Amino acid sequence: MIKSFLHKGIQQFFETGSKAGIAVEHEAKLAMLNPPHPGNILKDDVLPELGIGVTEAAAQLSVSRVALSRVVNGRAGVSADMAIRLEAWLNNPTAESWVRMQAEYDLWQARQKPRPTIKPIGITQAA
Repeated sequence: MIKSFLHKGIQQFFETGSKAGIAVEHEAKLAMLNPPHPGNILKDDVLPELGIGVTEAAAQLSVSRVALSRVVNGRAGVSADMAIRLEAWLNNPTAESWVRMQAEYDLWQARQKPRPTIKPIGITQAA
């Protein structure tokens, strides 16, 4: 689990998604290749650091063990509701951070699949 940041701009990006305070030439480096499923963060970092398992964490989050297990094992995404619960439970990362991590994971996964060629719509300006 991340406990501190050396750079305030990186901390702001992690917490809010804002790239303010990060040099333009460094922004591209923030685009992650194959971002982890947010459940991996729970499984690999959060739960071991807290010294608890999925059953205890689920009880503390007031969700079923099955629901949390599906997230932790990458079979379900972090919903807005789960993100709010995680924020209340851990204080940080914020709910927005959990949702953003899930969106980045989902977008990366979707971009790996074959897509049909889509012709851009021709927008004409009125005279």
